[in-house]
Amino acid sequence: ELLRLQLVMGRTRRMREGKDAPAIPFDQDATKEFVDSLPFTLTGDQKRSAWEMIRDMEKSAPMNRLLDGDVGSGKTVVAAVVAANAAQAGFQSALMAPTEILAYQHYKTLTEMFGRKVRLALWTNSYKRLWSGSRETECKGKDAVVRLAERIADGKVSVVVGTHALVEKTLDFDRLAFVVIDEQHRFGVRTRRLLREKGSAGNTEPHLLSMTATPIPRSLALTVYGDLDLSILREKPKDRKMIETKVVSARGRRKAYDFIRGQLQDGRQAFVVCPLIDKSDMLGVTSVTEEYERLKNEVFPDIEVAMLHGRMSASEKEDIMARFKGGDCRVLVSTSVVEVGVDVSNATVMCIEGADRFGLAQLHQFRGRVGRGEHQSYCFLFPATYGPAVRERLGIMEATDDGFVLAEKDLKMRGPGDLLGEEQSGHFPALRMASIADMDLIRDARVVAEKILEDNTDLSHNPVLKEYLGESLQETHLE
Repeated sequence: ELLRLQLVMGRTRRMREGKDAPAIPFDQDATKEFVDSLPFTLTGDQKRSAWEMIRDMEKSAPMNRLLDGDVGSGKTVVAAVVAANAAQAGFQSALMAPTEILAYQHYKTLTEMFGRKVRLALWTNSYKRLWSGSRETECKGKDAVVRLAERIADGKVSVVVGTHALVEKTLDFDRLAFVVIDEQHRFGVRTRRLLREKGSAGNTEPHLLSMTATPIPRSLALTVYGDLDLSILREKPKDRKMIETKVVSARGRRKAYDFIRGQLQDGRQAFVVCPLIDKSDMLGVTSVTEEYERLKNEVFPDIEVAMLHGRMSASEKEDIMARFKGGDCRVLVSTSVVEVGVDVSNATVMCIEGADRFGLAQLHQFRGRVGRGEHQSYCFLFPATYGPAVRERLGIMEATDDGFVLAEKDLKMRGPGDLLGEEQSGHFPALRMASIADMDLIRDARVVAEKILEDNTDLSHNPVLKEYLGESLQETHLE
């Protein structure tokens, strides 16, 4: 089983190494000017990761790097530094995010960072926008959308942010040299491949950066991503405070609400996350619609409460997020659409209903929506059931806010997921007997795989082994 894993990864790596990529020169002066213009100081991890990527992209072999950062560690600004250097050299970059909310936020964040320096576009099913010279143009109507597509195809737009809409056949690039996939596990393999192909010509393909805000345990990274260049962001931005976390029983709910009211009266804001949109008697967990009505009418009748979920239209979601970010509404009741990327520095409270229904890594993602400003922040976990096992597991959240520690615990409890193939969910079907924690055996399997592939990359000398690997040879991804 471990040999199969290592053969597939090794073969995919060899295929990548046979490709060419645009060599992007490092413009030290322009990069320093861009970094100095930012309203904050980069952490040591951010500087090191950006330099690793810039150095990779100076070479004519495709970069294939994973940026693994804890919640709030500042992955977007690292990608921005690298994209700005590529733009300075006349190349284009594309950043693909899994949801329109996150794509829109990345676009807004980048417009603030780039200012007049870089021309930027947003391309999703609902949004088509151009940022040029510190001015935004909303492209409405067929003619305006066609003109924006033409500017991207002509290379007049340096950075394009979007969702899976970036792989549409109607969208072409001129010199796409840098592809960023945010929350890469949320996309299918084919979607990621199609985006990379937008910058492919002949034997040339773009440099690739995959980003994940789900810290990957070191044991898992060494096993699966061992043939992939890995940059890790562990440092939090300066002055970032630890988020105080509390598991709340049914009896403690009233006291928690009194505390939250105090935060709201002090001018702060709160998120409330629920597992479902609508009520379900079978599951017995709180839904967004129920909780919204209860909080609005019973708990905080004098405070503006809003609701957000995935069935709303893009314009509705944008309007609600704008109202919440602007402080017009104080409590946002939402599904997991706020899991990644949403950044409201004035929000200091995260309440998670049905907390026992989520894994530790996802709870950590939710918690990371607060604690992004100067004020102390808090996370309240409201489990649907409150037995000893739930109390023990959620107690880990109280004990640490280090995502890498939580990821190790989550791996032991929940398994690594499907590491090969397109599903990427559930337990890894290829490891029914082997253990992902058996590092010595994994290293032995890698040595044997390398020997087999040394002069036999297509496995033509080993037809039985090739048959055993099967379809995974075509579908496996390194990123």
